[in-house]
Amino acid sequence: MFQPGYINLYKTGKLLERIEKAQGLLKACQICPRRCKVNRLENKMGVCKVGRLPKVSSYNPHFGEELPLVGMHGSGTIFITSCNLGCVFCQNYEISHLGEGFEVSSERFAQMMIELQNMGCHNINFVTPTHVVPQILEALLIAVREGLKIPLVYNTGGYDLVETLELLEGVFDIYMPDFKFSDSEVAARLCKARDYPQVAMKAIKEMHRQVGDLVVDDRGIAERGLIVRHLIMPNGLAGTRKVMQFLVQKISSNTYVNIMDQYRPCGLAHKYSEINRRISCEEFENALQIAREEGIHRLDSETSYSV
Repeated sequence: MFQPGYINLYKTGKLLERIEKAQGLLKACQICPRRCKVNRLENKMGVCKVGRLPKVSSYNPHFGEELPLVGMHGSGTIFITSCNLGCVFCQNYEISHLGEGFEVSSERFAQMMIELQNMGCHNINFVTPTHVVPQILEALLIAVREGLKIPLVYNTGGYDLVETLELLEGVFDIYMPDFKFSDSEVAARLCKARDYPQVAMKAIKEMHRQVGDLVVDDRGIAERGLIVRHLIMPNGLAGTRKVMQFLVQKISSNTYVNIMDQYRPCGLAHKYSEINRRISCEEFENALQIAREEGIHRLDSETSYSV
């Protein structure tokens, strides 16, 4: 029977060691590639605008995620407030940019996980976790003691430090990064991170090293592995071919990929003429064709499963 990796880390005492190491990174914060070096232990704030305590905007069973995460009872999503990126088109702009949410203690954070598990959710899905890795680990210690036993999903924008991800080996069984842009100039303009493509590639390599290709149970529900999201942007700005080439050549041709068609102008997108419209059907179909041409054959839009 499948058992999440974090349970073994807890039993061996290694989870506590990871918490101590992660907390040390908060003193002069170097959790993410921004490396703000502010003392978040004293509630100082950098780019992410989150101090010592994590902030949560909402938590609930979610049925709009990828099929292997949703199953019958949903993915137990916890929407973390704020973000270390600055995507001008973010569909959760109020949460990521405007800080909509409330601070929670480690105990309350842990209780959210238990509540979602009790609702029947197949996993705990941390949405935008990068800037609160230490806080997640602290809460996880409590949640395991309270009986948490379902997989954790690291649902990230892809702007993650390898050094931080190394602390999470054996903690997260499922990694779900975005790979938003393959062009540095586009990334600089639209998500305020010129080094995004390079950082994302290193991060995805590390994630795959830890968990490998996606593995599902006999119902088609995810147990362990990598899922990569790629949002199609107007005018080819996402750089889809280069993204797919990277996944096939440097990760695995068996990578499970969700090519996403739900882009719409949100946040500040109206100020950027090149993205101030929805994508066309042709643009989306072209992206799917590119993925197939480059050798990607596990596409979320073509997945089916039994329950």
